[in-house]
Amino acid sequence: MHRIGAALCLLSLAPLTAQERPLPNYDAFMTQARARLASDDVRQSGYMYIERRTEEKLDGSGRTLHKSQKVFEVYPGIPGEGRYRRLIEEDGQPTATEKLASEDRARQKVAEAYVKRLSTSDGRRSDAERQDKVRREDAAAIDDLFRVYAIQFVGRESVNGRETIVATLTPRAGVTAQTDDGKMMRHFAARAWIDEADYELVRVEVEALDDLSIGWGLFARVHKGARATYQRRKVDDEKWLPAQVTWSGSGRLLLFKRLRERGRSEYSGYRKFTVGTSTTYTTPTP
Repeated sequence: MHRIGAALCLLSLAPLTAQERPLPNYDAFMTQARARLASDDVRQSGYMYIERRTEEKLDGSGRTLHKSQKVFEVYPGIPGEGRYRRLIEEDGQPTATEKLASEDRARQKVAEAYVKRLSTSDGRRSDAERQDKVRREDAAAIDDLFRVYAIQFVGRESVNGRETIVATLTPRAGVTAQTDDGKMMRHFAARAWIDEADYELVRVEVEALDDLSIGWGLFARVHKGARATYQRRKVDDEKWLPAQVTWSGSGRLLLFKRLRERGRSEYSGYRKFTVGTSTTYTTPTP
């Protein structure tokens, strides 16, 4: 009925383009979008998938000095640890079967130790406390995102056939972040594309506004102008999952070694993780 009514009202007017149509109410739209915010780590936690990672070292003119390509099978990690990333191919050469088998056996021992810990009441309590701590930290980081950034809708664009609302995120002056993530956010400006129907992030572009030190500047320093792009896609018409991450920029490692690089990680072959896959390693179909 809403569509019919709108059509009758506009019979005598030229059709409005996507850009000219009124943008949604900010508060109502962002309430829905905020409820769906989650990091890529959280999004991928219940899945196994293929990651194709390309890294390039560049000279001062942007020419490639060295290029590496790696393909990983990625499996959910033991809670509290990183995901299990099996390097199955490097620069076009498959990893030796014996090496993968040895790594799988070591990983299996870690998994068995975790299951053993969960068999005790202390282990279950410790795991529940860890999960609660992670949830609280994630929620605090999202609070900081809305505290640190002034967010403004600037238009509507189609991305891969999906209508999105485009927003800019600009660090507010004088705002004190409450989390480490929030402190990092203050150094970056961002542009986000949010699916208008699903309220999900489709694409985010970030750019460093100034030089950023990591590890008190002793280990690494990212220079102003460094960029990264995060893209997601809807998988099996069900869940929005990471599709690609790209990055480029310059910096210094251990104070002295100057780096200039760019890279790309592409994710495909998503499959929901099941108990059977915890001990059986097979390559997902991309």
